[in-house]
Amino acid sequence: MNRNEIEIVLYGAETLCPSCVNLPSSKETFEWLEAAIMRKFPDQPFTMAYVDIYQPSGDQQKMNFAKRVIEEDMFYPVVVINEKIVGEGNPRLKTIFSELEKYGYKSI
Repeated sequence: MNRNEIEIVLYGAETLCPSCVNLPSSKETFEWLEAAIMRKFPDQPFTMAYVDIYQPSGDQQKMNFAKRVIEEDMFYPVVVINEKIVGEGNPRLKTIFSELEKYGYKSI
């Protein structure tokens, strides 16, 4: 199936979310999520981006969303696929995988 490459953006910070003390850091979650997606959907293109909510870089849209995470006091890391929040705080693989399948990704 033809599809555009999906971008998965993880918004987080070096410091842990106050409500997420016993959870992995945002960077650890990013690495874990990337590895899990690569295992579940091998040879299917996607890109991942990490945006630090306190020092955002990249396009204006990412910078605006990073500001929103802080202003709305979201639990981070926040996982976004095509502008849709699919995980917050402790993201669930099942939810993320389900969203990718909506774009034609096939699991092994």
